[in-house]
Amino acid sequence: MTEPQGQRIAVLKERASGETRVSATPETVKKLVALGAAVSVESGAGLSASISDEDYRAAGADLGTAEALLAGADIVFGVQGPDPALLSGVKPGAWVVATLDPFGQRERVDAYAAAGLEALAMEFMPRITRAQSMDVLSSQSNLAGYKAVIAAADTYGRAFPMMMTAAGTVSAAKCFVMGVGVAGLQAIATARRLGAQVSATDVRSATKEQIQSLGAKPIFVENVAGIEGEGSGGYATEMSEEYQKAQAELVSSHIAKQDIVITTALIPGRAAPRLISDAQIATMKPGSVIFDLAAPQGGNVEGCVADQVVERHGVKIMGFSNTPAHLPADTSALYARNLFNFLSAFWDKEQGKPVLDEEIGDAVRLTQGGKVVNARLLG
Repeated sequence: MTEPQGQRIAVLKERASGETRVSATPETVKKLVALGAAVSVESGAGLSASISDEDYRAAGADLGTAEALLAGADIVFGVQGPDPALLSGVKPGAWVVATLDPFGQRERVDAYAAAGLEALAMEFMPRITRAQSMDVLSSQSNLAGYKAVIAAADTYGRAFPMMMTAAGTVSAAKCFVMGVGVAGLQAIATARRLGAQVSATDVRSATKEQIQSLGAKPIFVENVAGIEGEGSGGYATEMSEEYQKAQAELVSSHIAKQDIVITTALIPGRAAPRLISDAQIATMKPGSVIFDLAAPQGGNVEGCVADQVVERHGVKIMGFSNTPAHLPADTSALYARNLFNFLSAFWDKEQGKPVLDEEIGDAVRLTQGGKVVNARLLG
């Protein structure tokens, strides 16, 4: 009996503007090689994440051009979905494993299907217990929440912690976090570590205890029901008009007293919900800072422009189009582990390749056999 030939995994250099991450690290290359895979990395792929070509070679990877890597690839790794034109030399049936923005980049998904590729969207990973280690949205959001506070603190013209000096006392900054998912929880924790007085709100009532556990004050609408529990897949859903009105009134009264506001609210497949209006911004103190983590999806804050600091009514509004890319070494390390955990969980030793089960396979698979097959795109 002949040994199965190892899968060839191609790791591409990211080509999207501002993308500094990479989809494999020397740590995960070693682990993939140990599974029996042959890993090839495009020259220079890790440089923006502080990983040299020599680091990859030492871990057991081959280095080469994209064209050379892709010609024999069974699996193509990316952070963002590669241009279908770049994949023209890839054999039909090969996997493309990346964050593919299926709703925003539907034409690209269709092109993958037309090329006979099997596109696997890592952001469609179901939020179930056994898939936690594969969840790229959580790993990247965690660091994004941290970076949002650090960036806001850098832009804010005052100190975060209370400081008692011989010349007088500096009051602690007041920080309000809107949306208590993975990013929001990390934003709360980071602002607390920096010494701010932190409060937070969410439409999901279950987050009250999470907010309190981090030493922050929960700010919730009390007279109108929100979402009990966690909502679908751990995400919030759209609320009733009555709740939205009550929340807007509560936020308006609270936001006027805040120095820093971090907004994190997203609804998968839809534009980001508007949480802060221009009128509410006008009530804030001059010198306050709002960091909008939803800037790439249209923003939670009126007037936010991704990658620009916009000043309105003396308040600075900011948000990055790709917040994880501002921490490339750490976000790459976590993303690469997510991809390794995904492949290794389904690695069939006898076949020498990963074989997906129905639950996770159906969730992440966008295209197969020349067709778009994902229910979320066909519904």
